[in-house]
Amino acid sequence: MSINGTYDPDNIFAKILKGKMPCVKVFEDEYSLAFMDVFPQSRGHVLVIPKKEPARNLLDVSEDTLGHVMNTVQSITRAVNTALNPDGIVVTQFNGAPAGQTVFHLHFHIIPRYENATMKTHASGKMADMDELTALAARINSAL
Repeated sequence: MSINGTYDPDNIFAKILKGKMPCVKVFEDEYSLAFMDVFPQSRGHVLVIPKKEPARNLLDVSEDTLGHVMNTVQSITRAVNTALNPDGIVVTQFNGAPAGQTVFHLHFHIIPRYENATMKTHASGKMADMDELTALAARINSAL
């Protein structure tokens, strides 16, 4: 899919927001939802999505909503740093399939990096263990 297009209300993140698909929640407020990536690139990989607007990517979201979501991104990044003590943290966001976007609902990746650990490629690998994700989500949440 290109960077431009129509929002699909049946995308996986929209289904999570509607309660039709489960997620391992880290944090939620009026504007955003943070949850564990089930195909993590690294231990502690968190996704943050807006709740109020059907935005496909960064170009589709209002400044007001984006500001609230970015506050959540920063808070979760700080909590990941405190809870997991990584050597670095990647915060990234993709716009359009050619840029690497695979789910067409605006989302931000918070990916802890650990020295001497290879980061998995985006949208690959096998599904993570749900018990491990739940434990990581609790640790990150407790650092908020």
